[in-house]
Amino acid sequence: MNSKLMAAVVAVTAALTAPPALAQQFINVLTGGTSGVYYPLGVAIGKIYGDKLPSVKTQVQATKASVENLILLQQGRGEIAFTLGDSLKAAWEGDEEAGFKSKLGKLRTIAAIYPNYIQIVATADSGVKTLADLKGKSLSVGAPKSGTELNSRAILAAAGLSYKDLGKVEYLPFAESVDLMKNRQLNATLQSAGLGVASLKDLSTSAEITVVSVPKEVVDKIGPPFASVMIPAHTYTGQDKDVPTAAVINYLVSSSAVSDDLAYEMTKLIFESLPELANAHSAGKEIKLETAAMGSPVPLHPGAIRYYKEKGVMK
Repeated sequence: MNSKLMAAVVAVTAALTAPPALAQQFINVLTGGTSGVYYPLGVAIGKIYGDKLPSVKTQVQATKASVENLILLQQGRGEIAFTLGDSLKAAWEGDEEAGFKSKLGKLRTIAAIYPNYIQIVATADSGVKTLADLKGKSLSVGAPKSGTELNSRAILAAAGLSYKDLGKVEYLPFAESVDLMKNRQLNATLQSAGLGVASLKDLSTSAEITVVSVPKEVVDKIGPPFASVMIPAHTYTGQDKDVPTAAVINYLVSSSAVSDDLAYEMTKLIFESLPELANAHSAGKEIKLETAAMGSPVPLHPGAIRYYKEKGVMK
């Protein structure tokens, strides 16, 4: 009896001294469409957490990306999510036109990760070579109220265009847009993603394309959080020159409902697993600890702050 009692005491003591923040936790990773960049990176993050956090169950959810992800976080239906910086700013401010009926006050930033490049690609036979050429043409602008669609509105407005100037507007995810272009049912697509996004790689290997320039003067009209960047030559098949465009920083975001201990572990594992993220997608190579704590329009999660202070990137 004494040995049984002792075993019970040891078991109870072990349970009581186990890290409380990580006991019986669930992490839902909110990503984007399966043909974008968020999804493969999210799958990699889900695997990292599942492998390295004991007693934590993970799930990776495909979504309509930024706007939907932020709303789900606010509702407590996710623990970490990908988002574009302009969508994050709009959510924090409660910008109704961007799809947020009120301020999403529970949002907390985990890390700035990599820039999203605004990639406007047209079929060569469409004749679209410049932004002005989009007038009267069909363009897919991303899922309704997605981060990509918000980017589309901003870019077109800065170029002096609106949806009314287009021949037809399609609100489609990346892969579906490419399918229409392959079938000559769509002239162009705007995709806000990391370089080398799978959908555009697929398109460029099966059809002749034109990567449309977004000149610096157009980007400057929009201003922050947009910045002028280059899509390097040979990013896509048939693209033999650098192409100027706009970029917006992506963030990993959590919520105030997630414990400081769990947020700390989630942040720590991201930066201890950068090779795995780089293997999942080339955009993972652009994630840097040195810039992770910079520039977010939303406060950092206290758990993330603890990690950044440990690593010396925050005072």
